[in-house]
Amino acid sequence: MNRAVSGTNKPIANPMVVLREEFDDWAVLFDPDSGHAFGLNPVGVFIWKHLDGNHTIKNILEELRKNCESLPNEVETHLKDFIQSLVEQGLAGYETQKA
Repeated sequence: MNRAVSGTNKPIANPMVVLREEFDDWAVLFDPDSGHAFGLNPVGVFIWKHLDGNHTIKNILEELRKNCESLPNEVETHLKDFIQSLVEQGLAGYETQKA
C-alpha cells in the first residue's frame, strides 16, 4: 500500500529484499522479484535497519539526530524522500492497521 509519508507512519522493509552489508559500512539492497540492486551509504543502511514496522518516521529522525554528525537542516525532508523512494520501488511499505 502506498500512503503519503508522514511522521507518524511506520515504514517497514519488504521482507523479500536482501540487505548485503559490505566491509566499508555501505550495503546493497537486492530485490529478487525485479533483479534490481540498489546501493546504500551508511546513513541509508542505518535507516533501512529501522524500517521494522515499529519505528515511526519521527522515531527514525530522532535516532538519526542521536547517532549521526553533521546532519543537514533538511534531514527530515531527505528522510521522507528516501523512504518514499523505497516505497515507490517496492522495497518498503507501511504497517497495515489490524482490526
